[in-house]
Amino acid sequence: MAERSRVLVFDSGFGGLSVVAEIRKAMPDAALTYLADTAVFPYGHLPEADIVARVAELMTVAVPRFAPQAIVIACNTASTLVLPDLRARFTIPIVGTVPAVKPAAERSRSRMASVLATPGTVKRDYTRQLIETHGQDCRFTLVGSQRLASLVEAEFAGETISDDDFGSEVMSCFVDDGDRRTDTVVLACTHYPLVLDRLKALAPWPVEWIDPAPAIARQIMRVTETVAVEGGGQGEDIFHATGRLPPDGLVQRFGFAGQEPFVI
Repeated sequence: MAERSRVLVFDSGFGGLSVVAEIRKAMPDAALTYLADTAVFPYGHLPEADIVARVAELMTVAVPRFAPQAIVIACNTASTLVLPDLRARFTIPIVGTVPAVKPAAERSRSRMASVLATPGTVKRDYTRQLIETHGQDCRFTLVGSQRLASLVEAEFAGETISDDDFGSEVMSCFVDDGDRRTDTVVLACTHYPLVLDRLKALAPWPVEWIDPAPAIARQIMRVTETVAVEGGGQGEDIFHATGRLPPDGLVQRFGFAGQEPFVI
């Protein structure tokens, strides 16, 4: 890894903090900038063309402003749409976040797995093509949660979220087919690993939960190994948001010195 490579982590909200935690483990010397599009969160209600245009607009400002050596699009909903456009615009490495279908198919013993995602990710052709290409003989259940990402944001903002609220969003992942049942759940939104302990406690039986963040961190480490640092690692690690900022103290838990509004 090039010393003090700066990585820009982008998400529609706070979910990419789960990726930040893994990048810091894998690359303790990396400099991180976070950009949350909280003015528009969640992305699921936006038309696809609007998501592509919105992310392009933000990155066109953020890349020259922060001078990253690599970008993480830490949002499944955005990644299933925006990666080709961004890679055509920028020459720096861009790592997306897509449902971990292949590892789920490799690990499932019952051959029954679920993808827990936002409705936007579930409805994408991209997601279904992943299952066609990498799903092997595994039966996948796609679960598009309307509220889970927003519930995670609310909990991180200090609200008390009940087990019933969380449980109602995830129970469809657990399919009992008589002689076999779901044994693997893909967390296809970076918000979800932030409440993994809650999800484990609510599960009607033990399953393997697949968090994509460690694999994303490994990929960032690989792509920054040969990228020259040109001042990108200078300065503090700051959390930026286009709209509401996180509660005091939250971003410091993930290694950021502070938080600032992001103005286009």
